[in-house]
Amino acid sequence: AELSVEIVDLCPIAGKILERLRKLEPRRKVVVVLPEKLEVRGDSRMLTLVLENLLGNAWKFTGRKDEARIEVGAEAGEGGPVIFVRDDGAGFDPLHADKMFTPFHRLHRDDEFPGTGIGLATVQRIIQRHGGT
Repeated sequence: AELSVEIVDLCPIAGKILERLRKLEPRRKVVVVLPEKLEVRGDSRMLTLVLENLLGNAWKFTGRKDEARIEVGAEAGEGGPVIFVRDDGAGFDPLHADKMFTPFHRLHRDDEFPGTGIGLATVQRIIQRHGGT
């Protein structure tokens, strides 16, 4: 689809996604850190897909923690701001980081965490279409 670029505040989008995730598992203890505002230029629908994938992963991979932490924010980078989703979940072996964005390649076994292996590849394509990395 063609990009419909506008100023998008990622915080309310992230908040709604996390609210839906909390409703699915209301007993989970998850500390969520969101800035007051996090504006970017981009396609709102596609950026929502990015956040759904990244926050869904953060939620999934922190599922075994008694109290998890998920953070959305920005920090200064060499080419401009770097937007991030961080969590304190299972993580991955850095030796396999080059395969993270390969479609259908998973860094965890199916019996550890469910998934198709397409989420991060989708995120990467959307971010690249926006001119980012």
